[in-house]
Amino acid sequence: MSMLTLGMSEEFRKYGISVNSLWPKTMIATAAIEFELGSRDAFKRARTPAIMADAAHVILSSQGRSITGRLLIDEDILREQGVSDFEQYRFDPAGGSLVPDLFVD
Repeated sequence: MSMLTLGMSEEFRKYGISVNSLWPKTMIATAAIEFELGSRDAFKRARTPAIMADAAHVILSSQGRSITGRLLIDEDILREQGVSDFEQYRFDPAGGSLVPDLFVD
């Protein structure tokens, strides 16, 4: 995915099209996680999909090609926009520490 993002960003530059990748920093409470793990227990240590939606909105609302060719993490792009409180995105505010996403090292 990273190589596709970088390559397509360069290839589509002449058309004014931005290409980025966006990954969650932590596990997101989705049906896929529920299905894979067999229950919703992991949701206690996950964030809601709203964080990905907000991060995508930042990218899609950017002016011109100001954000392109980047491999982005949801929390990082929101921090760049001045967001510092991420508790609103927790699925369970009383849950334990958040679980890092499986694909982000």
